[in-house]
Amino acid sequence: MFLNSFLVVITDLAAGLLGHASIRRHFHLLMSGLVIFGPALSMWVSPYSVFAKKTHFLYRMFLRSALGWTCVFVGSFVFLLSFSVRRSLTLSLRHLSRLAVAGGLWQGFRRVLSVLENTTGSCYELLSEPLEGKTAAAPGDSAQPLLLLREGESKAACLNAGMLWRGYEVSEDTFLLCLCCLLLAEETAVFGPYLRLGGPSGGPMRIIFLLCVLLLSLWIFLLLCLLAYFPLFPTQLLGGALGCLSWRALYQGWYRLGPSWYCPGRPGVGLLTTEKKDEDGKPVEPDQANNATLK
Repeated sequence: MFLNSFLVVITDLAAGLLGHASIRRHFHLLMSGLVIFGPALSMWVSPYSVFAKKTHFLYRMFLRSALGWTCVFVGSFVFLLSFSVRRSLTLSLRHLSRLAVAGGLWQGFRRVLSVLENTTGSCYELLSEPLEGKTAAAPGDSAQPLLLLREGESKAACLNAGMLWRGYEVSEDTFLLCLCCLLLAEETAVFGPYLRLGGPSGGPMRIIFLLCVLLLSLWIFLLLCLLAYFPLFPTQLLGGALGCLSWRALYQGWYRLGPSWYCPGRPGVGLLTTEKKDEDGKPVEPDQANNATLK
């Protein structure tokens, strides 16, 4: 009984916070601020911390598979929420298709960024001995080491051979974490209005929602660790900007067109409906209306 009450209180607080209108409107600004000012934390963190090593358990376990973890937990929550309201498998699949779009977007951008890096970058080999006619640098000389350009090498082959790759890069880790955070915030924000409307919320749904909130906290923590311990300001800034632009194009652009054969619609559409309409005659979002109804 105590654990169930504790679960209800915690999930109600988290749902109210994520579903608040100010959080929904300005969460992307929070993510932008983290990416812009996060590298400044490198002045205060210790280089001997366990998080200063890319071999840390959290990096190896979660970082590269962030989208997979996000889709598993968010997909479970979206399916439970949508199916408990309408008992419609078609509607549930339509809402789940937003996760498929995010996965396709991630894979597409990975390929584009890989092509961009291979096209604009070059592979260099560090020379252990000076070339003919060149004298070796003095022990105290701070000059750059001699580099030998290797033509025709891809980034993966270059790095696997222990050589140096230089080119224009976009941080895939920052892009992925920003996209996952924004996706989690959007998909779980409907739980607050859902609870206020008296929707059925058993233990399994609340547990899955709480796991989504914990996952969101983990992604924000890992993003801060990357920015603080491995600051690469230009590439991380580009990755964060790409993640925010992807979210805006999907949730603030395409999904606002409404559910149809070519658009899955925004989270909560078909589950949370309102009687109020805006100036264009479109329904107001659940967090912007006071007389929402649950269907």
